[in-house]
Amino acid sequence: MNQNKFWNLTFSAGPVVAAAIHDGRELRDDVSEIMKLSSDDRLREEDPYTGEWTSVGDTKIIVSRSRFEVDLNRPREKAVYQKPEDAWGLDIWKRDLPENIVSDSLSQYDLFYKEVYEIFSTLEKQFGHFAVLDLHSYNHMRNGTDGEPADPKLNPEVNIGTGTINRNKWGKLIDRFISDLHNFDFDGRKLDVRENIKFKGGQFPKWTHQTFPESACSISIEFKKFFMDEWSGKPDVYQIEKIGMALQSTVPGILEELKYIR
Repeated sequence: MNQNKFWNLTFSAGPVVAAAIHDGRELRDDVSEIMKLSSDDRLREEDPYTGEWTSVGDTKIIVSRSRFEVDLNRPREKAVYQKPEDAWGLDIWKRDLPENIVSDSLSQYDLFYKEVYEIFSTLEKQFGHFAVLDLHSYNHMRNGTDGEPADPKLNPEVNIGTGTINRNKWGKLIDRFISDLHNFDFDGRKLDVRENIKFKGGQFPKWTHQTFPESACSISIEFKKFFMDEWSGKPDVYQIEKIGMALQSTVPGILEELKYIR
């Protein structure tokens, strides 16, 4: 097994973490050999360009491997997709997935969470409280490039997932974050930012809140893929940069609200 880490974790003293755990597209060789899906097919369910937005964090976590190898935002027992129903009905593998591939992927899963635990423990000791911006994106053109987009009423431009957050403790910080992101001047308009409409957050924030219940607030941020062609993968560089600016505009409010957490 290749023990090389498949994520880049850049630590810096400060209470804001930005993570892009679905940014990656790479596969290790043994996984690639039996992968039936093409890189383009995988890309549609990955979160490309989210790694660029981690610049808003003091500490940055960017995962380089595809979620089709191991999904760090799912519980450990479901982190390796084995059947089509595990992965949006997609036929993933050329043959049955060997047990050694599963175990090697889960070993990497464990190593990732071990290192994140160490970093988050350090932040807890240094700052008492810290925020994690869990950055993702999601599809809204599943009927094809010429098809009707998903209903905007049920698919906000930005879905804020707070399903595992203790709102009694963190509610003011969450509300401030949503307000600041919504009020950012996005080319003369405001982004449609809503809470828990499409997604409520996955395993990464759930683990964070279970492991650091008094010190961590992990906000799952899902951007609808209006900043790219979700079928071809072609980015709109201007929109991507603008989203980064919008996220950066929330940091002063996060820092201010963290001061009042008890």
